[in-house]
Amino acid sequence: MTPRTISLIAITVATLPAWGAPAADDTAMLRLANGSGCMTCHHIEPGAKGPDGLAPIGPAWRDVATRYRGSPGAADQLTRTVMTGSNPYSSHWKGKVSGLAMPPNEVAIKEADAHQLVEWILKLEAAK
Repeated sequence: MTPRTISLIAITVATLPAWGAPAADDTAMLRLANGSGCMTCHHIEPGAKGPDGLAPIGPAWRDVATRYRGSPGAADQLTRTVMTGSNPYSSHWKGKVSGLAMPPNEVAIKEADAHQLVEWILKLEAAK
């Protein structure tokens, strides 16, 4: 593990709720997300706006969790989006993030790992 990866994990863990140390599952999922490049476009917490007034590239995962929690088939749908990418012409995040579409990630992450990460994201609490 490179020093940069360790720093990214430490910074990301610091953004988790202050109710104690992250669970082993949190650490494993953050390591997977960092190693797969997810954190290049996404953050856990909704963050500061970019120069164009929009959120950085992709939606914050707490926002994703809020939007999809309880939706039937959400984990499967989001896993497909991670693997195959999204359509910039029908993006429901348009106007809310600076990126137009999610690129396909099948070379960056295995589908089973993506599904596990999506399940973890959907369990995140809403931003406060």
